[in-house]
Amino acid sequence: MTKRRVGAVLWAAGLSLLVSAGAALAAGSTSSLPAPDPTAKNLTPYMIQLRAFDACLVTQSRLMNTTREAVHTPCSCYAKGTVNAMTKDELQAFRDTGYFNDSAREKGYDFIDRCKLKRP
Repeated sequence: MTKRRVGAVLWAAGLSLLVSAGAALAAGSTSSLPAPDPTAKNLTPYMIQLRAFDACLVTQSRLMNTTREAVHTPCSCYAKGTVNAMTKDELQAFRDTGYFNDSAREKGYDFIDRCKLKRP
């Protein structure tokens, strides 16, 4: 039951991030992003990966007009690859703002292409 609650909270946080910032999928420029997300302050790399994965599922299923299950594997590839490629500074920048900075965004674009997803 606790795992289910944690999963639901993480999913909601990822969805909230997607709706409010839209940056977990490496889209747009930081000049137009909203205020920092205080919930990102203490996230581990794994938790950042979960946010990116959840946001990817929602965004890519809409972009590709398919189910979330159909994009599960490519979104896992994207989230793991992007977060694993991030430097300590990029991870800290995510914690400070709740979205990818410019250098992490470029890595995100690279993994969107590598994992055969659509660019937003």
